[in-house]
Amino acid sequence: MENETINVAILDLYNNEPNEGMRGIQSILDRHVVPYPFKLRWKIFDVRFKDEVPDDSFDIYISTGGPGSPLEEVGAKWEKDYFELIDKIWKHNKSSAKNKKFVFYICHSFQLMCRHLDVADVIKRHSTAFGIFPIHKTDAGKNEICFQELPDPFHAVDSRDWQVVQPDIERLNKIGAEILAIEKDRPHVDFERAVMGIRFSPEMIGTQFHPEADPVGMLHYLLRSDKKEIVIKHHGQDKYDEMLLHLNDPDKINLTQGCIIPTFLNDSIDKIIENSLVEKN
Repeated sequence: MENETINVAILDLYNNEPNEGMRGIQSILDRHVVPYPFKLRWKIFDVRFKDEVPDDSFDIYISTGGPGSPLEEVGAKWEKDYFELIDKIWKHNKSSAKNKKFVFYICHSFQLMCRHLDVADVIKRHSTAFGIFPIHKTDAGKNEICFQELPDPFHAVDSRDWQVVQPDIERLNKIGAEILAIEKDRPHVDFERAVMGIRFSPEMIGTQFHPEADPVGMLHYLLRSDKKEIVIKHHGQDKYDEMLLHLNDPDKINLTQGCIIPTFLNDSIDKIIENSLVEKN
């Protein structure tokens, strides 16, 4: 760090498509308070559309959701550069270096990471998942610092056509990863529950849902005719109306947005500052 600045890289995987995710992430960072004299500075990298991939000099990385299949661009230049960065960070964190790098993966990025680490299958869903749904903690999730202030289940925005299933427990154990959350159990539907969150390492965590989502962005989506149609088709009018009510409930997505990424930032920044002060002394 230079001049006691904590640098955050936002890895934009939205491929130049309109979205609310970038606004949600930036609003969290804009509101985040760090101890004086440290300051938080962030920069956006347009990974998929412009092949802008940062180096490994940043302290914190937030990798976004995005459209399309996590399998369709295998071998693309941006993806090679992206995974090269992730591998550098992973190797750095596994070394004796004290200045660890911290990463949060959201939805599309989470699916890419699961594929890259080969910890689960990434497959197309039978239908689009879109809306506000309960997320259930695993035993590991109940002890996860980023989830500690949330009830079980907690509510989050889910928006995906793909999903992470069939986790390889042996592989997860080998790399020291833990499943933190799974989707709602639906006994009447003959489909496997998706993995919704993984702690990949002490410095890396990801969710298949959108913890950056807020009521403003979600209302924008729910009022779109195509999104409304998806919810009503798969869940009914009552569920759609319930989602609209959830937007005004402080214990639903407002709570999730206010807990997960801010806690990730607090925990990461505390460790970064602690290491900085140790180095100075």
